Amino acid sequence: MSSESDETRRDFLKTAATAGAAGVLSGLTFLTRPGRVFGANDRVRVAVCGLRGRGKDHLNAFSRLPNVEIAALCDVDESVLAKRRGELSGSPQTFVDVRRLLEDSTIDAISIATPNHWHALIAIWACQAGKDVYVEKPCSHNLWEGRQLVRAAEKYQRIVQHGTQSRSIRAQIEAIDHLHNGTFGEVYLARGVCFKRRDTIGRASAEPVPRGVDYDLWTGPAPMKPFTRNRFHYNWHWIWDTGNGDLGNQGVHQVDVARWALRVGFPNRVSAVGGHFMFDDDQETPNTLNCAFEFDQAGGHRKMMEFEVRHWITNNEAGLGRGLLNRHNAIGNIFYGSNGYLASGNEDSFSYESWLESDERPGPHGKSGGDHFANFINCVRSRKADELSAPIREGHISCGLVHLANASYRLGRALVFDPGTETVVGDEEANRLLAGADRGYRAPFVVPAEV
Repeated sequence: MSSESDETRRDFLKTAATAGAAGVLSGLTFLTRPGRVFGANDRVRVAVCGLRGRGKDHLNAFSRLPNVEIAALCDVDESVLAKRRGELSGSPQTFVDVRRLLEDSTIDAISIATPNHWHALIAIWACQAGKDVYVEKPCSHNLWEGRQLVRAAEKYQRIVQHGTQSRSIRAQIEAIDHLHNGTFGEVYLARGVCFKRRDTIGRASAEPVPRGVDYDLWTGPAPMKPFTRNRFHYNWHWIWDTGNGDLGNQGVHQVDVARWALRVGFPNRVSAVGGHFMFDDDQETPNTLNCAFEFDQAGGHRKMMEFEVRHWITNNEAGLGRGLLNRHNAIGNIFYGSNGYLASGNEDSFSYESWLESDERPGPHGKSGGDHFANFINCVRSRKADELSAPIREGHISCGLVHLANASYRLGRALVFDPGTETVVGDEEANRLLAGADRGYRAPFVVPAEV
């Protein structure tokens, strides 16, 4: 990042940085602890943080792996914590406060499935504590957080896997190989779709915090707001303080696959338009969104990516969403080349199909799965970060596209982006939004300016 950009960031994050330093000095005693070296038969002791919804999937995935022990559980809702503890064999420790969990030197890795606004901070703290990290998508709530997480992973030499699991799916890897190896000629355009039937969340009034919920810890880095059901379980996705809309919820998977296939990094120009249609409710994020990303490649080759979010009655597209189990959803990617096109995704089947030349005759196709969690554990053992399916730097870039599109939508204008400095050119308001300055950080839950 340029010195001018550093100065700007320091200016509008001065208060947050000061509070963050205070938080580190007031009881986070786990900083800079080294991780251990594994023998061939050593058990990897994993802690799972955030146990409702996706967190249960993490528990199931790690439970299936050999020589992996779920050693600890962490959740701010004691009822969820007790339920998950009762579903597991063995005797995992339980924690409400992740900071106390990270002080346990016997924990090797932490798997993060909390709401989005906690992802980067817990992951950075875990890196500082000498623990490896599996962090759900999106790895950050804003662009600056993602950059800090990458720096922490590199500084503390941690294995950090991003939860974009399509990168471990064999059928998806096979499809990408076809796109890279010329089967479809020059691939110039990728289109991602996230069509999910989502009903209104209605309106919810402020009420007392449910018994057994530590709402202060749940809120963490976000501004403290009155408790409502629409700011809590799952519906936090649709509130800007804590979520990133469906572009950052489901869509980040397809954004990541599209970028992977196009072999591009950050874009040069981003535009997003849309709105919250049909429903009069508490949702702040759009339920219909159209995004466009432009990439200027070396040698004059340009690439383009489209992405569309739609939350109500819809068609399928290029076969995506035509299955009986998924007739209300169309989730996946379509890639267009000079010699044909390929569609991958089909949320419930991990498959791809393709069509070649102008007569659209059937091309390569396939269907198979993979194990993203096993890839993570293998790399924890080997210490070979370059063998991760979804290393955190790649996750940061894909999440960066999400943050840029959301910023374009919220500001109502296209953004010109400098990939070298990771800043929007000539738009300080956009850069403030992408650093979380509009929301702020609540001490002591502050992403540190110096990791």
